[in-house]
Amino acid sequence: MQRWKARDGDDMRMGPKTKPANSLTEAEQAEVLRLVNSEEFRNLSPKQIVPILADRGVYVASESSIERLLKKHDQKTHRGPKRRKGTCKPREKLATTPCQVWTWDITYLRSPVSGQFFYLYMAVDIWSRKIVAAEVHASECSDLASSFMLGAITRENNSESLIVHQDNGAPMKGTLKACMENLGVAMSYSRPHVSDDNPYSESLFGTMKTRPQYPHKPFASLEDAQRWVEEFVHWYNEEHKHSAIGYVTPSQRHLGEAEAILAKRRCVYERAKQRNPERWSGATRSWDAPAEVFLNPDKQTLERLRN
Repeated sequence: MQRWKARDGDDMRMGPKTKPANSLTEAEQAEVLRLVNSEEFRNLSPKQIVPILADRGVYVASESSIERLLKKHDQKTHRGPKRRKGTCKPREKLATTPCQVWTWDITYLRSPVSGQFFYLYMAVDIWSRKIVAAEVHASECSDLASSFMLGAITRENNSESLIVHQDNGAPMKGTLKACMENLGVAMSYSRPHVSDDNPYSESLFGTMKTRPQYPHKPFASLEDAQRWVEEFVHWYNEEHKHSAIGYVTPSQRHLGEAEAILAKRRCVYERAKQRNPERWSGATRSWDAPAEVFLNPDKQTLERLRN
């Protein structure tokens, strides 16, 4: 790889010196293209064309040969009048202050009955990482989701310019969607079956379930589960120094106290360096927190953040 990059990526492979003896001739290739693009077969894939021809006692080429030929002539698009509906990555979201972008999701909590679960609804502010709402219910549905989000927005006293990102499940639509539209809250959705589109909520659930205090046994009741979740939320918001926000607590950043705390740490380190300059070969530790937080950043943003 290093030698290849040193040559500016030039392909120095020599390739085969002789043409395979069993390759299709120019005439045979033309006949295959004429056949697969005919009115009868133009909407079918090679996997369908080959068996049909075999039933008629006709062989022109194998499926792989037809696939290679179609690729060579740039005909590998969907063969049919209607293309499959694709799913695009959600648009980039940027947060520079609290209550601009929230994400939320639902996770299972084990109950005393095997095969039945309690459902934890949890929302997090991506800029401050504060858990703004967490409720445990016996079921998952759009009505409960609506009540959950409405309560969170009321407590934070902010619905203007708020974007709420969630997965594509049934509880995230229906009543919830109508409720958020009435409040003027913009809705954003992950692609189906793509958990990476909702990384903040997924990471939060991972942090919760890998805590040493997380119960190894099922929760005894709904109330027991809610009580444990409330204790976790208090620890996470008020005590946990989050690595992604400069090792301050989410509540400190949410309330605007983080910068004063980080500035105090800088002064401590600068004084320590002045007392013992020989201990530092360069600058002191950077006590900074990101001013911008992105959800599903695009390629240009990722490149800028890396540099």
